[in-house]
Amino acid sequence: MLINRIFRINRNTSVIKFWLSGSALLCLFSLCAQTVNSEQKNSTTNLLSQAARQIGISQCLKAVDRLAGLAVANSLQHDLLVDWDRQQPDKGPFFSLIGIGYLGHAAAATIAVVPDGPETCTVAAERISVAPYTCESVGRVELSNHKRTSLLPTMNVYTRSDELGSSVTLIDSPPGCLIIRRLVQYKWNTN
Repeated sequence: MLINRIFRINRNTSVIKFWLSGSALLCLFSLCAQTVNSEQKNSTTNLLSQAARQIGISQCLKAVDRLAGLAVANSLQHDLLVDWDRQQPDKGPFFSLIGIGYLGHAAAATIAVVPDGPETCTVAAERISVAPYTCESVGRVELSNHKRTSLLPTMNVYTRSDELGSSVTLIDSPPGCLIIRRLVQYKWNTN
């Protein structure tokens, strides 16, 4: 593993860029944030799960594993930025931002988990991407069985009654459509 660059954000926060070789992952506990990059083609390595394990996340690890696995599925590479409570890593919140690379396009995902009981976690996750189509066509083709609520003339939120805590937001961004898929779940069972 090579350290490619170190970026100083402020006195207390550094972001380090790593190039991953093999399945090794280095977590630096003294940093406030870190990024990790997978240069592997068709990578199945889930760097977020590895980072969470390395820093001591265990109670909410199943949620991180599941959501991060879905976020990076079929990607060619991904980078991540993580932050956590260094005083009590498994009792405090764990936040992440994942940059995801596919052939010809990219997406971003955020995953945050917070222990909220002895065997449960609160989870918030978002996947952000851009489609080269109008939001109207994306809504018509992909979300026809969802209820649409307009927040602004250029912003619509789609929900389903059988998927509480889940939504898809489409924001007109000509010539494309910004898509934000969101999930919030309280009391995610960790067993």
